[in-house]
Amino acid sequence: MNRFMKIIKVVAVAALYCGFGVIAYGASMPKLHIDTQTIGKNAPPLNTYAPIVKKAAPSVVNIYSTKKVRIDNQLMPFFEDPFFRRFFGIPEGMDRVPRERREQSLGSGVIVSEDGYILTNNHVVDGADEIKVALADEKTILDAKVIGTDPHTDIAVIKVDAKQLPAITIGDSDKLEVGDVVLAIGNPFGVGQTVTLGIVSAKGRGGMGIVDYEDFIQTDASINPGNSGGALVDIEGRLVGINTAILSRSGGNQGIGFAVPVNLARYVMERIITDGKVKRGYLGVLIQPVTPELAKEFKLGEKTGALVGEVTPKSPAENAGLKEGDVIVEYNGKKVDDNRHLRLMVAQTPPGTKVTIKVIRDGKEKTLTATLDELPSEGLAKAGTPGGLRRGDVSDPLDGVEVADIDVRARREFNIPNYVKGALVVNIDPDSPAAAAGLQPGCVIMEINRKPVTNADEAIEVSRQIKSSRVLLRVWSGGGSRYIVIDASKKGS
Repeated sequence: MNRFMKIIKVVAVAALYCGFGVIAYGASMPKLHIDTQTIGKNAPPLNTYAPIVKKAAPSVVNIYSTKKVRIDNQLMPFFEDPFFRRFFGIPEGMDRVPRERREQSLGSGVIVSEDGYILTNNHVVDGADEIKVALADEKTILDAKVIGTDPHTDIAVIKVDAKQLPAITIGDSDKLEVGDVVLAIGNPFGVGQTVTLGIVSAKGRGGMGIVDYEDFIQTDASINPGNSGGALVDIEGRLVGINTAILSRSGGNQGIGFAVPVNLARYVMERIITDGKVKRGYLGVLIQPVTPELAKEFKLGEKTGALVGEVTPKSPAENAGLKEGDVIVEYNGKKVDDNRHLRLMVAQTPPGTKVTIKVIRDGKEKTLTATLDELPSEGLAKAGTPGGLRRGDVSDPLDGVEVADIDVRARREFNIPNYVKGALVVNIDPDSPAAAAGLQPGCVIMEINRKPVTNADEAIEVSRQIKSSRVLLRVWSGGGSRYIVIDASKKGS
C-alpha cells in the first residue's frame, strides 16, 4: 500500500493580490536607462552611501490609491419591528440603503522612463478608482492611470502625464550575488521617503505562496508596510528589484524581505505596454523536483533538473518528443536547477519561440526542439509536489496496498479523466512503507518500475516481479501524474 505524504511549508506573509486590468496598451516601449555592467568586487569600502541615494532616490515616488467600497448600512434587528420604526421615526427601507466609503492605501513606485512610466506592485493599485503619485520632493502631486497589472508576479505599470522625470537606471538582477550590498528606498508607514541598507541574503526564493511566479531576491534591508513597489538598488544606484513582501510574525520588518528581480519586472512591463497583457510560453508538461531517491532511480549524476511526470496530449512537449520520465536538465542553453526554475524560464519565453531542451532519458542525454504555445489564460502551468518519504520496517514496498479496476463510479468520485489508465488504490495500510511514501486511496498506479499497467490484474502481476525492497511508481492523483519512490528497507524515525 502506498500513502504519499505531502510536505508543505506554511509561510505567513501579509499581502493582497487579485484582479487584472488594462487601460491602455499597444504603445511603443519607452526609452529606458540601462546599465548591465558587473559591480567591481574589490572596491574599497564606502564611508557614506549618500552619492548612491542622491542618484536613485529622486526616481522613487509615493503612491496614494483610493477605491470606493459598498457597505450595507443595516441597523439592529429590532428595527425590523414597525412599532420601533415609527417610534424612532425611521422611514421604511432607510436602514437598508447601501452606502459607500472610500478606502485609501499607501505604497511606493519607481520611475523608469522620463515620460512617466512607473513600476510598482499590483497590490498597491489593485481595484483603485483614483491614483495619486507624489514625487520625491513631496510637493509635486500627479494623477496616474493604470497601464496594466500582472497579479501572477505582483507587478503593475502605471503612468503619469509628465516629461523629463528623473528615471532610474536599470541594472541586471541576474548578475547580483549573495552578499552584495543593496539599499531599499520607499515610504514605510507613510512617514516619508526612507532609505535602508542591507545585503542580498539569497536569490531565487520561491515556494512562499505569495504569487504564482516566484523568483524573489531576499534581503535584510528593512522593508515595511508602505515600502511595497519601492526600489531595491545596488551599490551603483541601479534598480535591481521591486520591493514586494516581508516574512514577519509581527507585521513589521524582521530582516526577511522579498523583491521581484528587475529582469522579471522589466519583462512583465514590456509585455503589458506592447501587448496589453503578459503572454507566457507554454510547454505542456507536469513537472516535479528531482529528489535524491528519484535521482538514483533515473540514473542521474546530479540532483538537479525537472522530472516530467506527465506530458499533455497535443502540446508542444508531445510534439517535440518529450516523454514521462524524462529529466529536463537544460532549457534553451541554460541549466535547469529545479522544476520551479524551469517553469519561470518557460513563462518568460514568448509564445512561438523555438527552444532546445536537453533531457536525460534512461541515463543518456538527448536534445529535443519545441515551439512554445501561449499559456492558456484560464490556467497556470502545472507543477508537481514532492512526497515526503517515511520508512517502514517491512521488506515488501507494496505490502498493504489494495487495488481495483477503474470503473465509472470511481472516475466520478475521484474525478479521474478517461485517458488515465491503471490500477486504482482502494485501500491502504496506514503503517505500510507505501503509505509512508504518500500513496492514498484514489491514486491511480500507472507504472511500476517504468512498466505501464492498465488495470488491477496487470499491477498485481508486475508487482510480483519486484525483487527488491525499493520500487518506483508513476501515479495519477489530484489532476496530474508524478513519480514516487517507495523504499521499505530504510528505517525511519
